Amino acid sequence: MNEANHGNQADISWSDFEKVLMVAGTVTRVEPFPEARKPAWKVWVDFGPYGERKTSAQIAALYQAEDLLGRQIVGVINFPEKQIGPFRSQFLLTGFPTDEGVVLTAIERPVPNGTRLA
Repeated sequence: MNEANHGNQADISWSDFEKVLMVAGTVTRVEPFPEARKPAWKVWVDFGPYGERKTSAQIAALYQAEDLLGRQIVGVINFPEKQIGPFRSQFLLTGFPTDEGVVLTAIERPVPNGTRLA
């Protein structure tokens, strides 16, 4: 594989990467989302200077509500809001899809809420 090409993925510039606002936040609230087509939680996250935002996340296969409360996650907060059934999603909770379910992007040690991924 050509290192400059990485398969079918085109290289991006640093300015392209800088457009994606990925920041750390702490989960403050988790509620069931029975209306979701796939098992999901409603999740509220404190992103510090960016405020509290909510999302729907299909992470119920691997995470119980109590596993999520107080945990730091990585969210993309500059996508447009998205209506998911009766719920309005305000950010993308990042993770890695596996056969067992989505594994959350981990933060190795605590950082201030709102810290941007670099």
